[in-house]
Amino acid sequence: MDIGLLSVSMNVYSTKRIAQEAENLGHYIELIDHTKCSVKLGSGKPMVYYLNEDVTDAFDAIIPRIGAKVTRHGVAIVKQFEMNGVFSTAHSLSITRARNKVRTLQILSRKHIPIPETLFSINPDDIEEQIELLGGPPVIIKLQEGTQGLGVILAESKKSAKSIIDTFYKMDTSILIQKYIEESNGEDIRIFVVGNKVVASMKRSSPVGEFRSNVHRGGVTEAIKPTAKEQIIALNATKHLGLGVAGVDIIRSKKGPLLIEVNASPGLQGIEEATGVNIAKEIILFVERNVPRKRK
Repeated sequence: MDIGLLSVSMNVYSTKRIAQEAENLGHYIELIDHTKCSVKLGSGKPMVYYLNEDVTDAFDAIIPRIGAKVTRHGVAIVKQFEMNGVFSTAHSLSITRARNKVRTLQILSRKHIPIPETLFSINPDDIEEQIELLGGPPVIIKLQEGTQGLGVILAESKKSAKSIIDTFYKMDTSILIQKYIEESNGEDIRIFVVGNKVVASMKRSSPVGEFRSNVHRGGVTEAIKPTAKEQIIALNATKHLGLGVAGVDIIRSKKGPLLIEVNASPGLQGIEEATGVNIAKEIILFVERNVPRKRK
């Protein structure tokens, strides 16, 4: 099988691991830097070019690893491959949905998946009332399209929350505000879903003086077995967003597990090291199950 791996560099751990496992299973895989791809429309069949080379029909499947800074262009490239009949481990629409935290939470809330109390607004005139709608401080303030814990701020007082929110509104920056779940104690659970099964799970604990548990923020990891309810939440969230591969983040509260985020391009390093699970291989096996044909 010929696979296109959409990523900016083979030096990224996740990209390298996926390429290794594809080759181990006998497939041809090629790195395609989606930021260097172009789409030609308007005359005959739409074409996808990579560094001026026609790659429109070069692959049986693609594995998108789209960075947050180039989401719009990356999604357009994924969409064109899809329209040309190429299987993708993440639909273009699903990547767009998952990249925007508000859109993700809107969809999952409608599907009755438990989430923290969340508010989003662009009105700078009633910030105090917005904070009170969540029960008052402390509150979590998040950029709608932040990743790896970037753009996530804990405001411990009404004064600091008001100042931060007001600043973001004046900068015309899209944010959401969430109730702070104190009992989560700086911990969350990352559940890795491939296809319709949970393949690995880990608990992430924040370092001293930090409330964010992301590995990129110095979080400590350990393998765990999530509860049945947590697994159901992760599987349903992945299904409702239309993702084939996803990292689902959950916190534990007094009311039970709450989903906080779904990542359409989850990193492999932290969870492979914590659990010993060969997740890269699981991704390639998922591609094999969905792309039965192999071209010569």
